[in-house]
Amino acid sequence: MRSEAARSAQAAELFLARFGAAPDGVWLAPGRANLMGEHTDYNDGFVLPFALSQGTTAAAGYRPDRRLVLCSRQEPGREVELALDDLAPGQVTGWAAYPAGIAWALSAAGYQVPGACIAIDSDLPAGAGLSSSAALECATALALLALLALPAPSPIPRPALAAIAQRAENEFVGVPSGIMDQSASLLGQAGHALLLDCRSLETAQVPFDPAAADARLMLVNTRAKHELSDGEYGQRRAECEQAARLLGVPSLRSVTDVRELDRLADPVLRRRARHIVADNQRVLEVVGLLRSASGAGGSGAGAYRDIGRLLTAAHLSLRDDFEVSWAEADAAVDAALAAGALGARMMGGGFGGSVLALVPRRAGGQIREAVAETFGRHAWTAPEFLDAVPSASARRLALQLGSPGSQGGTPCRYETKPRRSRARLPSCGTRSTASPRSAWTCPRPKPRCWRRWTVCRSRSAPGRGSAR
Repeated sequence: MRSEAARSAQAAELFLARFGAAPDGVWLAPGRANLMGEHTDYNDGFVLPFALSQGTTAAAGYRPDRRLVLCSRQEPGREVELALDDLAPGQVTGWAAYPAGIAWALSAAGYQVPGACIAIDSDLPAGAGLSSSAALECATALALLALLALPAPSPIPRPALAAIAQRAENEFVGVPSGIMDQSASLLGQAGHALLLDCRSLETAQVPFDPAAADARLMLVNTRAKHELSDGEYGQRRAECEQAARLLGVPSLRSVTDVRELDRLADPVLRRRARHIVADNQRVLEVVGLLRSASGAGGSGAGAYRDIGRLLTAAHLSLRDDFEVSWAEADAAVDAALAAGALGARMMGGGFGGSVLALVPRRAGGQIREAVAETFGRHAWTAPEFLDAVPSASARRLALQLGSPGSQGGTPCRYETKPRRSRARLPSCGTRSTASPRSAWTCPRPKPRCWRRWTVCRSRSAPGRGSAR
């Protein structure tokens, strides 16, 4: 896992390479895994996600011309430039629709969004069901708010910002998602899962420490890409809404007894509703188990075994009742369970993405081997394995540019120091502000490394006019 310093350095170096100057700041927003509660968020139900250590960074710089210029390390050669005043739903497609949607939604909420150059970097695999889109939205939102042309803009409460980001995804991008992903990215806490009531939007932090029970969470990226805007996700949402109308309730959250679903004549709608009602109950059961484990004098191993059984039950429900699983997920779950996993299930919207497995700490290697062997036997693309560690929410990182090392093997850093001046940023316009004054420095006995940067093999060239 990359350190925050390395992430900041790499994002800032990307900005420097693309726009010719150091950024005003770097912001990180994590992806999310969801322990329990799939498709319950847009049914006003309960979800239990947690922020991941993996995430998306946005290095951003102000520009005065009311234009938004976007680039991404994951999309080399594809720089996108947009006029902020002309943004409208459906106008922007692809990855750029998410940051553009944030600018549009913030403007619609009454914020004077400034022009900006933004360089995006991410270690979240796209299409893996880990909410890379929500991470991109939240990192962009924090960056644009920090660049607001105000002396000291009032911070937006994180729940309100999550709602703005959800609106961007729903109305601008066209994905009818719930509010879980943005909430997890903006509200998560290290060592906790986030219990979110999607009807009241009330949240609670639930202690979540698998390591205390000698267990760990493993993500299996099946590399079967999913795309929530392809229609299947929207169809499931429409089916749930139709079931609620036929039952005479505002949403399926209002149904707490699966026997009430016998009133649905359509067997498809009955299956869809049964998953939602049962998954809401599973969320609350897992929360109770986690709280009992954190308060227990022992390791809580029994509670985590029960959580594992609930994970597997959720997978069967998603596969058979909600019908959103896919072949690679089913095979990965079966292989993981056969190799000793406490429980496993598909995760995310479905039709591709990742599997979440709760595994004994010492069995991780054999479970990875079993899943990989299964994929090889089917001639599928080899899966990717990631650790799922409950981590902190979106935040601003310390700005720095790093390089692998300097003379004598001593690490060297390219640091920015504020200076009041009127600076010309080659791709970001002119502004009167604290602008970058840059110099190569390293922790040697001298105050700085005096080797000329033009002959330093480990350099990343500073912008024009730098001290080196």
